[in-house]
Amino acid sequence: MSTTPSAKRDRIELIGLYVVSILLAFVIAAILVNTSGGSWSKAVEAMINGAVKNPGRWGETLRRAAPLLIVAAGSAIAAKAGIINIGQEGQVLVGATGAAFIMTKIHPGSPLMLILGVLLGMLAGAAWAGISALLYYWRRVPVVLSTLLLVYLSSQITGYTMTRKFLLLEVVEGSPNRIQNSAKTAVNSRLGILHIFGNNVPLTVPIAIIFAVGVAYMLAHSVWGFRLKMLGLNPRTAQRAGVSHVKFGTMALLTSGAAAGLAGSLMLATGESNYRASSGFSASVGWDGLLVALVARNNPYASIPVALAFASLHTGSNFLAAAGVESVLVDVIRGLLVLALFIPPAVSELRKKRRVLALMTERA
Repeated sequence: MSTTPSAKRDRIELIGLYVVSILLAFVIAAILVNTSGGSWSKAVEAMINGAVKNPGRWGETLRRAAPLLIVAAGSAIAAKAGIINIGQEGQVLVGATGAAFIMTKIHPGSPLMLILGVLLGMLAGAAWAGISALLYYWRRVPVVLSTLLLVYLSSQITGYTMTRKFLLLEVVEGSPNRIQNSAKTAVNSRLGILHIFGNNVPLTVPIAIIFAVGVAYMLAHSVWGFRLKMLGLNPRTAQRAGVSHVKFGTMALLTSGAAAGLAGSLMLATGESNYRASSGFSASVGWDGLLVALVARNNPYASIPVALAFASLHTGSNFLAAAGVESVLVDVIRGLLVLALFIPPAVSELRKKRRVLALMTERA
């Protein structure tokens, strides 16, 4: 199918806006680095060394990218149904806590506990998101508000489980329990790690890619994905066509939470926090995964390179101190890049609306 000249022009303009926005973001970032007393060229070199160049670093970058991709793909499911889930940080934490209970308390050391732990992690994440679904469809509490508030509640509940011996607190004989975390998962309850060219690449990497591709395919080519799209575009029309707002909206939110829980349980199984769960276990994976989804415009395929870029910023920031740059500037740079990627589609959409209004005015 051929595209019209106006469509081609819009596409070229959008690409140009992306290029200009990203270049402007890097220029501002370079100015900030120089004004803080560092050298932008050394900062870039340090970031590249920390993310991919130094021995073992690109394996660490892939390890960080995997849960971000899983969370982003789950976010795309909820967004397809018109639901904005921003509670992934709490859902990741709850999922890891549920998995830790199975892996460290119920017959530790059995390979079966790995499977059951991951499943419980997914169920825990789904149940945590399900609270928001219940509040929305029962009492019309906005999903954005409830999912956000549940993030803070999740850290409190997880922290409580780390203070009770009958729950997750690791008991060390003859030593006070000053560090509140779970016991290590047994070796047989851990997910395998691939050793490729001196890099440790966890199996979560292929799992995340398969998950993202599977989600993209289901959303684009299945009846379920079509129904979610109908619901997201026009809930009233979808209801008239037999697509239940409550049923499919709840299903989308539960699936999104389950994906975050899956990310948390797989992180635990592949060595995050030295195979121990804690109240700070999620380490902003939920927030970063949400940002990945937003930057990728809720496209699971586009989330793959975006997750890799965000992971590179995270792992590369560990080497910035050697270049005389504060690592906190990475958050600023990441924010600039997010803005740079948000501005072009917003400008493009605004131009389209102006053209439509101008056309309607001419006809009137």
